[in-house]
Amino acid sequence: MSNTKTQVKSTYETLKSVDVKGFIEKKGAQSYISWASAWDLLKTHCPDAQRKVYEHDHTGLNYFTDGRTCYVKVGVIANGVEHIDYLPIMDFRNNAIPVDKVNMFDVNKTIQRSTAKAIAMHGIGLSLWTGEDLSIEVPKEVEEKKLVTLEVGTENMERVLAYIANNSTKTLAQITKLLSQKYTITAKAKKEISSYMKSINK
Repeated sequence: MSNTKTQVKSTYETLKSVDVKGFIEKKGAQSYISWASAWDLLKTHCPDAQRKVYEHDHTGLNYFTDGRTCYVKVGVIANGVEHIDYLPIMDFRNNAIPVDKVNMFDVNKTIQRSTAKAIAMHGIGLSLWTGEDLSIEVPKEVEEKKLVTLEVGTENMERVLAYIANNSTKTLAQITKLLSQKYTITAKAKKEISSYMKSINK
């Protein structure tokens, strides 16, 4: 058992240390790595890595629904460890698309984004989902930009929760201090973070 734990830690630490600066792209104020670049980096370091796009047991479709909105479920396996990401199918404003408006283009786009998130949970580009410093020089005008409001149900919150899941030893105070460098945290968001931390530390 101890050998397995050592392997998991070794894989995560190895992937977390991968230099992603040359692969970063920008969309508005957001920095990200495309799913293709993330996958290439993962396969370079873990040649046997696999992706699993989950399908509904009854419909056979590659997305799920609660009757109102939809989401995808994507798993990425590296060195025998699978991390699964659940991502709502959203429009360009990051609002959930009603089930009767979802098309396969939306589904495919969300699967690719979810792939990048699942890869990040293994360590590659994880800091991009949390707003952590990437040790690259930031222009002064970017440094002085206004804080983003962190709200429940947004992609930013998804990034924060992904970070917390992979850093469960950090306290609420430590998480809040880190987030305050980039976000204005609403009361609901702080409550959501606190509840989530309690659920994963039970």
